[in-house]
Amino acid sequence: MILSDREIRAGIARNAIKLEPLPSIEAWSSTALDLRLAGEITQWRKPKVGGVSVPISPSDPNYNFADLQMNFCDNSTIPATGFELKSGSFLLAWTIEKIQLPHQSRLAARVEGKSSLARLGVGVHVTAPTIHAGFGYKSGDDQYPGNPIQLEIWNTGPLDILLIRGMPICQLIFEWVDGTPDKGYDSRFAVQGPGGVDGR
Repeated sequence: MILSDREIRAGIARNAIKLEPLPSIEAWSSTALDLRLAGEITQWRKPKVGGVSVPISPSDPNYNFADLQMNFCDNSTIPATGFELKSGSFLLAWTIEKIQLPHQSRLAARVEGKSSLARLGVGVHVTAPTIHAGFGYKSGDDQYPGNPIQLEIWNTGPLDILLIRGMPICQLIFEWVDGTPDKGYDSRFAVQGPGGVDGR
């Protein structure tokens, strides 16, 4: 079941949803909440051995995403004039907002693109829209503000698109979870953020 704007506000008021900073009035719609683009971006370089590009095998038992990212990614920030997302290009970015969904709250969420960007051929989450119950929760740290959401942004359209930091980039849709999960979200991306694993 998708939460209405009224239920999202009630979830924030009772700390079932932690959101920092709190959204402005323009961010709300009847069943979603706009999130904004942070300044940090990451672009991939092709892995090469002896000057020859090599494919990556995520199913390999020795595959390590963190190592791959450390060795083949270039991190930068969006300048004040914006970043030109070329047609056919891909990058990783972050939301300004940090989210926490304590798993006892029985809430999960979904990142969706905005139609204003989708109509230009820009997607924001490739195939990873799920924000699991327990996302952004750090056991034993009541002051932890939650995680920003990493976005996988690609431009499949024919036009180059200017990305401006702070622009609305995606929307978050909240959903009830049927039953309380035995545990919260627990994966390599459980605690994340730009500039390091913690992101604070």
